[in-house]
Amino acid sequence: MDKLKMHSLNKVDENIKKIGAQFPNCITERKNQQGEVEYAIDFDLLKQELSSVIVEGREERYQFTWPDKKKSILLANAPIAKTLRPCREESVDFDDTENLYIEGDNLEVLKLLQETYLGKVKMIYIDPPYNTGNDFVYEDDFTQNSSEYLENSGQFDDEGNRLVKNTETNGRFHTDWLNMIYPRLKLARDLLTDDGVIFISIDDNEQENLKMCCNEIFGEDNFVNQFVWLRNSSGKTEIDKFTINTEYVLLYTKTRNFLLNSAYKPLADSSRKMYNKDDNDGRGLYQTVSLQKPRDPGPETSFDYIDNSGRVWLCPPKGWRMVYDKIKALENDNRLVFGGKSLRVKDYWNERENEGKRIDTLWNDLAENNVGSKELGTSIGIRGLFDNPKPTSLVNRCLQIGTNNNDIILDFFSGSATTAHAIMQLNAEDGGNRKFIMVQLPETTDEKSEAYKAGYKNICEIGKERIRRAGNKIAQENPQAKFDKGFRVLKCDSSNMKEVYYNPAEYNTDLLDVLIDNIKADRTAEDLLFQVMLDLGVLLSSDIKQTSIAGKTVFNVADNFLMACFDTDINEEVITAIAKQKPYYFVMRDSSMENDSVATNFEQIFTTYSPETKRKVL
Repeated sequence: MDKLKMHSLNKVDENIKKIGAQFPNCITERKNQQGEVEYAIDFDLLKQELSSVIVEGREERYQFTWPDKKKSILLANAPIAKTLRPCREESVDFDDTENLYIEGDNLEVLKLLQETYLGKVKMIYIDPPYNTGNDFVYEDDFTQNSSEYLENSGQFDDEGNRLVKNTETNGRFHTDWLNMIYPRLKLARDLLTDDGVIFISIDDNEQENLKMCCNEIFGEDNFVNQFVWLRNSSGKTEIDKFTINTEYVLLYTKTRNFLLNSAYKPLADSSRKMYNKDDNDGRGLYQTVSLQKPRDPGPETSFDYIDNSGRVWLCPPKGWRMVYDKIKALENDNRLVFGGKSLRVKDYWNERENEGKRIDTLWNDLAENNVGSKELGTSIGIRGLFDNPKPTSLVNRCLQIGTNNNDIILDFFSGSATTAHAIMQLNAEDGGNRKFIMVQLPETTDEKSEAYKAGYKNICEIGKERIRRAGNKIAQENPQAKFDKGFRVLKCDSSNMKEVYYNPAEYNTDLLDVLIDNIKADRTAEDLLFQVMLDLGVLLSSDIKQTSIAGKTVFNVADNFLMACFDTDINEEVITAIAKQKPYYFVMRDSSMENDSVATNFEQIFTTYSPETKRKVL
């Protein structure tokens, strides 16, 4: 229930509304003394509106800003003492899969991925909060995870809970939304490969602000297109507005190294039978066409052709279809097919005029939004679990444009895991090995919702179950297909290390005796391994083998790239066996050697067997 104001009318607010009605360009947003966002008047602009001469004031410049923009930049850059902990029991095929499902605040997760996945993600697709006033959290909630920032910004309610909804009564402030999306996009950009792309779904509420954010973060020159998706052909009616049928998908590249070669419309069934060859060189499907001329030859096409190997191809009875230089150019472009006594040329379907054209910006040939809900319901067997999930065909279109067969795809507003579903489906269809990284806040479901009644207490439980079931269903429908339907579950948590590890100066000598083990008591060796992998930039999907040497557990990651042992009382036998395998990195706990003799001989053992190994301790 809304609270009574219990005070008289605020005339300032009324006057701002009146001025805004006459001069909407003079309305801005600012933080008041309580740190709350409020509407205000830009008096410099108002003075100019009321003057017939130029009014002196602040230096004019082209810029995009809002209250707390600097703080959102600081939020993106500030380090955190967090880690990702593996959860085998909720994973599928943990040891062999290359897919990841990460639970946690995506701002924190993006920071944790910075070293490991820097420049490694080919495509990002996100469906972030739309700032509609009703769905403004991850499904769509507005969440920021910096207690200091939240406190300073006044984003706590009377009970001390984090405020998460930017509701209609709050004015749908753009400031809150921009402070949420800006640091996340800033971090996401660094994860993209040089030829990487990001697709972002959005509606009218924040489309222009999102575009300006992306222009600033990715660069205006790296804007490719804004696609219009037919979300609902029957439309959504709003009071005092025209019926809304569409949403948008923005496409930005990290650099201009991105190529659009494969971004073509699907091949018609009638043509698929003819265009059935593919060299897997990125050019697509083709058929071969004879170079023999069907009519009487002219002198310019009557010649014997000598190919680059020196073989002579005799002139056909009616000559060639084209002149010598053009045939030579086709050969140099790897477009000739040599067979028997005939020369043939590759005819690519995507070069035909009536089909195979590059995808255009009107996406009215994809499934509509209600299909997304049906797909989720069919996958899990229960309808109404999630509000407005995107259909897999929308994500598939982005995958078709933005990825090749072995790329990594990230979705850090994963929701119901539509992106993971679409990736598995496409891999099963084209034999690809695309890997996904899904990131989702474990936001609790409403106790009155169908999801909660069905036993799904948070959104992550819905997403993981969808991936499990969708993977099995795709495998049943495509028995010959070989694709990765597993995923490693990782959960964002506090660091494995005690506070003394990060701030030793704050602890006295007596306390150090108690905290001589700087690792938290509830953390496992595998927890430590994944934090080390993050710290050293080792892919979290890397192959991990676990062996026993002299009774000690030893991890071997990515075929000797990283070896680690976190047991205590490690002796020379263990150290020697590890050194002989010549790992690039070896990591162990500090002060974990069996005795002083082992510690003394440690460096000598590695110098003897593997001097290049980088040795590190926790």
